[in-house]
Amino acid sequence: MIIEHLGLREINGSLIVLDGVPGASFEELVKIRLVSGEERMGRVVRIDGDRVVIQVFEGTQDMSLENTRTIFTARPMELPLAPEILGRIFDGVGRPIDGKGEIYCAERRDINGLPINPVSREYPRSCIVTGISSIDVLTTLIRGQKLPIFSGSGMRHNELAAQIVRQANIATTDEEEDSFAIVFAAIGVKNDVAAFFRRSFEDSGVMDRVVMYLNLISDPVIERIITPRCALTAAEYLAFTLGMHILVVMTDMTSYAEACREFSSSKGEIPGRKGYPGYMYSDLATLYERAGMLRGKKGSVTQLPILTMPNDDITHPVPDLTGYITEGQIVLDRALESRGIYPPVGILASLSRLMKDGIGEGYTRTDHAPLANQLFASYSRVQEARSLAAVIGEDELSEIDKLYIKFGDAFESSFLAQGEYEFRTMEESLNLGWKILSILPRSELDRIDDKLLDDYYGRF
Repeated sequence: MIIEHLGLREINGSLIVLDGVPGASFEELVKIRLVSGEERMGRVVRIDGDRVVIQVFEGTQDMSLENTRTIFTARPMELPLAPEILGRIFDGVGRPIDGKGEIYCAERRDINGLPINPVSREYPRSCIVTGISSIDVLTTLIRGQKLPIFSGSGMRHNELAAQIVRQANIATTDEEEDSFAIVFAAIGVKNDVAAFFRRSFEDSGVMDRVVMYLNLISDPVIERIITPRCALTAAEYLAFTLGMHILVVMTDMTSYAEACREFSSSKGEIPGRKGYPGYMYSDLATLYERAGMLRGKKGSVTQLPILTMPNDDITHPVPDLTGYITEGQIVLDRALESRGIYPPVGILASLSRLMKDGIGEGYTRTDHAPLANQLFASYSRVQEARSLAAVIGEDELSEIDKLYIKFGDAFESSFLAQGEYEFRTMEESLNLGWKILSILPRSELDRIDDKLLDDYYGRF
């Protein structure tokens, strides 16, 4: 029996409060009818006896305390899913906005999902090739990994996200490559940014393998909490039901965290560090831990969340908590950005913790790991040489320090710097790394064994 509740006890921001509601469930979907006949959706976010707090997705404007009607659906918010979602564009709560009509769903799934049980996980091995040398060689993205990109306000992370979506592939057999797709979630972006992503994917011809969820800055803030959950639910369906390899790109997770902070404040919860809710860590974990591979299942879910660091502060709660949960990070460097280097990946602050298990013989190339180690070590020495040159002048440096300065300039201008539409194969990126290392004397390459040096040093 469906019971319609008339009237509200309280309206507070995006929240409404009802009394006398027995048997409600947490996360239950609610229909709200206004006096005008407009219907809005909400979900139960708090239960205190027979008092229920409901989060309204479209906001509480024009709602009346006396005449608003509320119906509890006795089910959680569910996303319609079918193979036809590939190539489609949805809003932040999963409604089609591309003019192609509704999805004729094969099934509906609760968007809240569950983190993958560690006992059921398959250890990630193979890599995903992005076509970007600094990522593929030095911070390799492994299939089933969660590897965030830490950026700063105004930096070119949107262009980097679009390039990864255009170029990424698993680069193994043709059959596996056909089963690769991308779920892209834009959270709290401006209209021009959303148009840029959409145009970029359509013009490059990859839209047929992309599922887009767009939450605009003009949309209600509360929808930003739903958007990544919709994207991950779609990814899990494509990966573990249809057996596809899915890369989930989410930008900007800082907008999601800000929405959580605003929502927590409206509920009157005690704030934690910088006003974020005390459960921010576990909330982010419920999203990030949905990445991985399941034993006995063919597909995989790989996450590449992008977040902007307020004031470029990597110790800010959002990047700080994200770093605890994820398996490494790719950090964009504002100093490189100011010198016109794209993508401005600061490799000394970046790492991929699963990289060692998905590169080398049988995955990329035998020399990959030692080459990456040597590039890291040599570029670290470059920073020391530059610091010394700033004190005594470059002319006073030793000959070997001058060579390190030359190596550093070539590394940044040729290896890190890359065109926005330039795709480099793994082979090309590795060969380019050897070419730049050849600037240094062989005696300086102490992270690579003699056999590999015989095979590759000076060859390019």
